[in-house]
Amino acid sequence: MSKANDPKKKIRVGIIGASPSQHGWAMRAHLPALAALPAYEVTAVSTTRQASADEAARRFGVRHAFDRPGPLIEHPEVDLVVVSVRTPLHAGLVRAAFAAKKPVLCEWPLGASLSETADLARGAESAGVRTAVGLQRRFAPGVRYLRDLLDQGYVGEVRSVTIDVAMPMLGAQVPKAYAYGADAGNGATTLTIIAAHYLDAVLCAVGDLRSLSAVVARRIEATTIIETGEVVPVTAPDQVAIAGTLASGAVLSAHFDGGKRNGGGRSVTLSGTEGDLRLSEDLTVSGARGNGQPLEPLPTPERYLTIPRSGMPDEAYQMAYFYAALAKDWAEGTEVVPTFREALRLYRLLDTISESSATGQRLDWRG
Repeated sequence: MSKANDPKKKIRVGIIGASPSQHGWAMRAHLPALAALPAYEVTAVSTTRQASADEAARRFGVRHAFDRPGPLIEHPEVDLVVVSVRTPLHAGLVRAAFAAKKPVLCEWPLGASLSETADLARGAESAGVRTAVGLQRRFAPGVRYLRDLLDQGYVGEVRSVTIDVAMPMLGAQVPKAYAYGADAGNGATTLTIIAAHYLDAVLCAVGDLRSLSAVVARRIEATTIIETGEVVPVTAPDQVAIAGTLASGAVLSAHFDGGKRNGGGRSVTLSGTEGDLRLSEDLTVSGARGNGQPLEPLPTPERYLTIPRSGMPDEAYQMAYFYAALAKDWAEGTEVVPTFREALRLYRLLDTISESSATGQRLDWRG
């Protein structure tokens, strides 16, 4: 039995991009999540500087630290390679993991374009290795509870789904770590990051889109890097609006604003023939049934809260449930966690959204 299928052995993880900076996603999400799960052991980290790799290793008690990814990927004590770097760097590192015949978990977006994502999905099939893509929001306890409430008929038949997300992440002022998102060619935009993550979580609960009309627009001409004051041009969109019909016949409307200055927020509202549900910014659920009732909090039942919070921030807590599902997949031979094939499917949806915006046409979506 291989280590990947032996539930008695820890999955040994190497994380590429474990920068100890405040904007480092691996430091904020992956490392705290893995530290909370007995199925895993982080055995190696890498960054672009030995000093920062050593610091990340010190904070989380990791044995091996490298200033380049190659030794981490090849290391015999690494069973799973985690790629947690900027989107344009994903492809080269993922291919290196393929060459080493190592299972790989890559952050979303998998590739910087549809063609690159398709190439990586094909490469995974050729290499014959396990893959996973970081679409972690669907595993959050509140999202799973929402999905079950819908399955149990809490709202009756779903009539409409409204997604409203506004945040400053890719706006007129950005931290230096996020400035690369100003260039649409880098593949880290309001559409590919903000919209994709929310669409993935919501569509997992309500089913596929059948058709859509969309507007993808750029309304920010330049952004200022907060640390330096440098002004850089923006070519990436900051607005995404979608009007669609689900396979069930329900209507979906979504607006994603990636450059909100004030008063931002995130919510998903589902209206049905018997009631309503809302998923709030913190991924908690509220709801009401009948007519004219205020939405009341619906606390997530304890059966969904299987991992101790232990002070983890939201992003780490969501990632912990993702990793727990991945460990179960490895132990049982299942495929609940999204693979590169599913990443390609989601990117094709994003491409359909872009095509609808460019052509002004309503398009069918067939997955």
